[in-house]
Amino acid sequence: MADDLLIRLADEIRASKKTIALTGAGISVESGIPDFRSAGGLWSRYDPEEYAHIDGFHRDPVKIWNMLREIIAVIRAAEPNPGHCALAELEEMGYLSSVITQNVDGLHQAAGSRRVIEFHGSNRYLICLRCGYRGETEAFDTDATVPRCPQCDAVLKPDVVFFGEPIPGDAMREAFEEARQADLVLVIGTSAVVFPASSIPSTARDRGARVVEINLEETPLTGRISDYIIQAPAGEALPQVVALLRERLGGEE
Repeated sequence: MADDLLIRLADEIRASKKTIALTGAGISVESGIPDFRSAGGLWSRYDPEEYAHIDGFHRDPVKIWNMLREIIAVIRAAEPNPGHCALAELEEMGYLSSVITQNVDGLHQAAGSRRVIEFHGSNRYLICLRCGYRGETEAFDTDATVPRCPQCDAVLKPDVVFFGEPIPGDAMREAFEEARQADLVLVIGTSAVVFPASSIPSTARDRGARVVEINLEETPLTGRISDYIIQAPAGEALPQVVALLRERLGGEE
């Protein structure tokens, strides 16, 4: 990766009054959670229109839980990587306002990030579509059985956004408010093709924010919305940016 771009980003973070991060599957791939859309990913074995659509869950929730059980097992085994930890460190230093994540794995919180806007919900919780119950996934034996609501006995669903479901209203409002107020947006590990999260960088850009990508590959944002792209794993680039920022602060933080 180009050292000058890392230096440039550290300087921009230092100068920014409000920096936010938008993260996607790429940041968690380094923690062992595969990108479902990649070759050999989950969607190559399970048709997302059948297994990840809310209509499919309503039709046959027990069948859908066969896939969900696999996802939950992978997430349970994952640990935050240096990219997650670097974002938490930036927040602790006072240089990151929030993380808006499309991921449902809870790794940002596990790394220590406090203000995390979960745009697509979280696998850490299960909800009941019949009575509204919500409880922690860890409280249920999802390995052997289909979890049922302790209040009405309906099959529980992970509190994540399936296709055909709306983005949680609070997350939508908070995310776009952050985007409208930001001076700098870090777009990390996302292909920026899933709407409406994909419009967060352009919303910020329209208000005068600078947009910087940290992605292995170029995206629809590259050369159009983003000011530049650092083509490197987040787990490598972000810790270096934090170290450069600390150097510039002269050890004050």
